[in-house]
Amino acid sequence: MILPFPLFKQLETPAIEIYTYKFYLSGHKERRAKVIKGFNMEIPSVAQLIPVLQTAIGPAILISGIGLLLLTMTNRLGRAIDRTRILVGDLPNTAEAKREKTVAQLRILWGRARMIRLAIALASISALAAAILIIVLFSMALWQIRTAWIIVALFMVSLVSLIVSLVIFIRDINQSLAALKLELAAEEVIAS
Repeated sequence: MILPFPLFKQLETPAIEIYTYKFYLSGHKERRAKVIKGFNMEIPSVAQLIPVLQTAIGPAILISGIGLLLLTMTNRLGRAIDRTRILVGDLPNTAEAKREKTVAQLRILWGRARMIRLAIALASISALAAAILIIVLFSMALWQIRTAWIIVALFMVSLVSLIVSLVIFIRDINQSLAALKLELAAEEVIAS
């Protein structure tokens, strides 16, 4: 039989009221429990967590898609870096007539590598915001906090970062095709 003897002692905390309860279990030592007023600390049941799980599926799929996009971007960055290293290694042995073309290619590759790096950073921020969103969804369900602006803000950060990353990625693709066109036109393979 539990015999609770609540002794309220309010602690001085600015935004949250914390009460200490002292109670005795028959035949056991004194136990203390802290209750935070304003937060329901009860653990939700599985039935209450199912809608949260359903809501978290969207950001989880977003993370999966961003992972594949990051794989593609890192491969493009690796190819640009490898091509740059080859051109820099061949630069001392390059004839003076081709040296200007090689330097121009190196400048283009440097710009592309910087753009791809920025696209990777933005895609990573997008995945990070989606992961934080999932954590916030479960935390809000656990503590029964009802503020939707946090969820909206994280989702918007994730999507805006992804959109900007994709725009930069498309710009890199266009720049690489423009560089290829210049190189082919210089060798008179295609008409400029």
